[in-house]
Amino acid sequence: MSHATDHNGAHHGSVKTYLTGFILSIILTAIPFWMVMDGSASHATIVGVVVVTAVVQILVHLVCFLHMNTSSEERWNLVALVFTALIIAIVVVGSIWIMWNLNYNMMIH
Repeated sequence: MSHATDHNGAHHGSVKTYLTGFILSIILTAIPFWMVMDGSASHATIVGVVVVTAVVQILVHLVCFLHMNTSSEERWNLVALVFTALIIAIVVVGSIWIMWNLNYNMMIH
């Protein structure tokens, strides 16, 4: 069993889970760092790799360190995470939209 449960029902990861997450985090940090420092790839490629590795690293942290999964016991944590991501997306996209509209309307007049 990879997770131990205490008397409160909270899940704790094993040393193997933490070590796997740590090693993956180092690799997912080193790849974009190396690409940026090397500078041989195009700007678009570097930005794409940084974004992809950042998303994968978020997933690694959620699974290995925060122990998020799709089991029925953890479903409410997953729902809370999705709701939080939705609210953050609405705030960020709404702010960008408002700033773009303000900039566009200020430049016309």
